[in-house]
Amino acid sequence: MRPPATPRERSVPEPAPGPEATDGSHRAAPTPPDAPETADGTGATSDPAPRAAQEPPTPAASPEPPTTVSRKQAAKAAATSPDPTTGRSPQPPTATATQPPTATASDPVTAASQESAATASEEASVRPGRAATARAHHPTAREPSIAPAPTTPEPSGSAPEPPVTDLSDLAPAAWPARAAAAWPALPLLVALALWVYATRHTDVSALDDFGLVSALHPTFWAGLAVLTAGFWFTVRDRRRPGAWSLAYVLVLLVMERATQALLYPTPLYAWAWKHDAVIDHLLTSGGLQGADRLGDMAVYDQWPGFFAAQAALVRLLGVDNAAMYMAWWPLVSSVLLLLPLLLIYRTFTEDRRLIWTAVWLFCVGNWVGQDYFSPQSVAFALHLGVLAVVLRRYGRSGGPHGRQGQAVWTVLLSVLVTAIVVSHQLTPGMLVVTLVALALTRRYRDWVPAVTTVVIFLAWCLTAALPFLSAAMPDMIRSIGDIGANVETGYGTTPTGTGAVVTSWAARLLSGSVLLLALAGVVRQRVLRHRALPLLLVAAAPLPMFAASSYGSEMIFRVLMFMLPGAAFFAAAALLPKVRTLAADAAARDTAPPSPATRARPRRVPLPALPRPRYGVWVPLLVLLAGTLAFVPSYSGKDRVNYFPPREVALVQQLFDQAPDDSLVVAANRNYPLAYEQYWRVDHYWFLDDDRRHVDEIVRDPATVLARDMAAVEPPARAYFLLTRGQTANSEMNGQLDRAQLDRIRESVASSPAFELVAENDGGVLYVLTPAS
Repeated sequence: MRPPATPRERSVPEPAPGPEATDGSHRAAPTPPDAPETADGTGATSDPAPRAAQEPPTPAASPEPPTTVSRKQAAKAAATSPDPTTGRSPQPPTATATQPPTATASDPVTAASQESAATASEEASVRPGRAATARAHHPTAREPSIAPAPTTPEPSGSAPEPPVTDLSDLAPAAWPARAAAAWPALPLLVALALWVYATRHTDVSALDDFGLVSALHPTFWAGLAVLTAGFWFTVRDRRRPGAWSLAYVLVLLVMERATQALLYPTPLYAWAWKHDAVIDHLLTSGGLQGADRLGDMAVYDQWPGFFAAQAALVRLLGVDNAAMYMAWWPLVSSVLLLLPLLLIYRTFTEDRRLIWTAVWLFCVGNWVGQDYFSPQSVAFALHLGVLAVVLRRYGRSGGPHGRQGQAVWTVLLSVLVTAIVVSHQLTPGMLVVTLVALALTRRYRDWVPAVTTVVIFLAWCLTAALPFLSAAMPDMIRSIGDIGANVETGYGTTPTGTGAVVTSWAARLLSGSVLLLALAGVVRQRVLRHRALPLLLVAAAPLPMFAASSYGSEMIFRVLMFMLPGAAFFAAAALLPKVRTLAADAAARDTAPPSPATRARPRRVPLPALPRPRYGVWVPLLVLLAGTLAFVPSYSGKDRVNYFPPREVALVQQLFDQAPDDSLVVAANRNYPLAYEQYWRVDHYWFLDDDRRHVDEIVRDPATVLARDMAAVEPPARAYFLLTRGQTANSEMNGQLDRAQLDRIRESVASSPAFELVAENDGGVLYVLTPAS
């Protein structure tokens, strides 16, 4: 039975059958000029079995068996016999640029096809002899001759299509290639499915000292692990486009920042509620007011950029207040950081592994919590935007052509700096020290960004912010140089209790690990110490701010946050085996440009395969996984303090709905929702912020001391005592008063005739001082 014709047999016309030689040998046909070379260097085809089957049978009158002609002898005879038409000996075919590229070990499909073709050729080398012998013994068995297929003439002006000579020239199957290219979607979908399941099976009604950590369903942790592993194996593959890494980072941000928005029915953080009150004041008053009417809250009217923009957004959206969307602000502000981060990192390298690993480490290392609804969240994004413009447009590496249109970039820089200066107090100072550090280097010896920032900052401080600065300047001057006092936490900010201590240490270990990895990256990747020196300065520039101010015992957290963009870059370099900068990439492209044949070959994306167990793959994955998991307790470990149930919100709202103007609200601390609600007409007093001796007096005789403190309120104003669940959690976990002391204060007020109960639920209690008192 005749085997099926191969693609090569279909593409090359067969010679017409003719009489055999008298000795029974087969005359080899001349080799076509475009036939590819075989392994023995001849132009013979690799599978002679079909050709032997197509030859006419041996006449029956031949008494002796035919002589078997080997494949090499036939090829040699064809190469040496002259052409009957021209009388010239044929020339051996030469390899041209159109010859298909040979298979390499990295192409498993091509290598397998060539191996099978070679095996078939070896097995078929003995078939002509056997076929001839069979025809000699069975002269009546005649095989049908196959006429050559008619050839269709090529249209004039078009090049003939080259024949298919190898299985490697065949296009790969569509569905395996697509499946191989889309395999990173599998960990993404699995992680998202686990996260959705976890959010639907997590109960936040009774949080303990570990916050959200102990309340999360176990599938949440499994989803984070799957997501991290999928990201690591995807980002290490150079052939994967950057869109997959971006998808992984976005899913990471959703799992980190959107989980709380889905689980909690009310916004987190008392400070976010405070900022909502400032926006409400701007919408109510229609303008800015001074300290004579607002007291200490006038500081927000002196840096009104963020609040004015949010007030405009509230009116644009048509919502009642910013509380309608501020629960999703951590996710929004985190996404805003991606663009400037990518611009900064791409200034120094095009290695996608390094860029996206640095972005991932930045996301998991940014646990400080300044992404909530606050001016700092927007000012930090603008800060990174200014650095991106300076690093990309004000360097000396671009030569004279790099300064074309610098005036446009200076205008953009001025707009960004102005938005920072009018929105936040600390960020302009961080930006100034960073720009000055960059200007001291040879590469960025351009003082335009630093001078522009200083001029705009001073102009605002000497005009709109002068009332606040003139009052706060003595304390600011005293704190300069006192590093120990600036980093000291002090009373009221000391973690107390097992859960608070564990989550606090998790945050410290996370930040310390990122900084240690950054140091290892600086030591290990020598090329980055020189090519990415500006990022090293970006990471080190905020350190002098320790000597400037304590910033309400938060300076250490702000310094860590501003160091993180540069530190994450070098930490990512420590996790990768080898990185290259833009200069190295340009040199590699100049010295070894890709050939046209290489560019023309279709790219095959292999299916994922687990790498061999070695240090360079699994240890960095474990480090990345540990950091990703440690983010959750660092970021959400204090949710017992930061979350306010709806009944607690309703209790406080009832207070302000009935409080007359000039009323006074007395509470243990300011950690409750709506704490600054209507602050322009209602006063507040938090006795745990008072002197420690006065706090001890309240603990000894709560009702008497509190009634005395509240007696100065004149009718028709009223004096209220408010104690909520959030105040109790904050006092316990930050080392102020424990639950027993707070319960004693509550019982003393409840039993005193000087106070009257207004409202009570599981979120807290509300009392009012009687007029007789």
